[in-house]
Amino acid sequence: MQQIEISDINAYYDDYHVLNNVSLSIDKGHIVSIIGPSGSGKSSLLKLLVGLLLPKSGTISISNKIINYTNKEHLNYARNKTAIVFQQYNLFQNMNVLKNVCIAPYKIQKRKKEEVEEQAIKLLDKVGLKNKLNSYPEELSGGQQQRVAIARALCLNPEILLLDEITSALDPELVKEVLDTIRDLASEGMTMLIVSHEMVFVKEVSNKVVFMDEGVIVDYDTPHNIFESPKHVRTADFVSTILR
Repeated sequence: MQQIEISDINAYYDDYHVLNNVSLSIDKGHIVSIIGPSGSGKSSLLKLLVGLLLPKSGTISISNKIINYTNKEHLNYARNKTAIVFQQYNLFQNMNVLKNVCIAPYKIQKRKKEEVEEQAIKLLDKVGLKNKLNSYPEELSGGQQQRVAIARALCLNPEILLLDEITSALDPELVKEVLDTIRDLASEGMTMLIVSHEMVFVKEVSNKVVFMDEGVIVDYDTPHNIFESPKHVRTADFVSTILR
């Protein structure tokens, strides 16, 4: 079953044509990774799904509902279905870990405090941070802060998790702990759309891989075909460079 259907999307930053006739279908429970050079439109595609970038033309369907992002009800629907984690952790420095994870469900979803805290503690345990409930962001490593950000996103109960270069700001030795968290989520069948430069991880975890360049989807195929026998010359050039 298709959970995301993007059809002929065009989007702009002022006069810059950042997404050019982009179409993409993602099945429920699948992990799709987006690769490509800087400025190719990868992060813009994720921002589009949560309404941080508005399409100029084309349609986006999430869980069989076509989204009009200028309609507040539609926007809320899209944001209830999805949660995004950026490369910057964006944690509240004046709140401890538990409060950082709980604040959005309290304020946005108006859920009960006891229910949210119980879920937050379980999620922090899942990402290996149950012993850090009362710690503040400045007391955590970058990898720990990113895992808090993932737990915070999951506490919103999304059906789709969007991950935007979540390891790019980390020291190499901290990358593994974050990727291990994503592997665990992948094993549970959550739909994920991942922008990443971690090619070994992308090959391992993805059902499909998108290769983008200059705002266009050049290739969309299995990891094996993208990395071992790409159909397009531009894909082959990129893969050979990045894996060299």
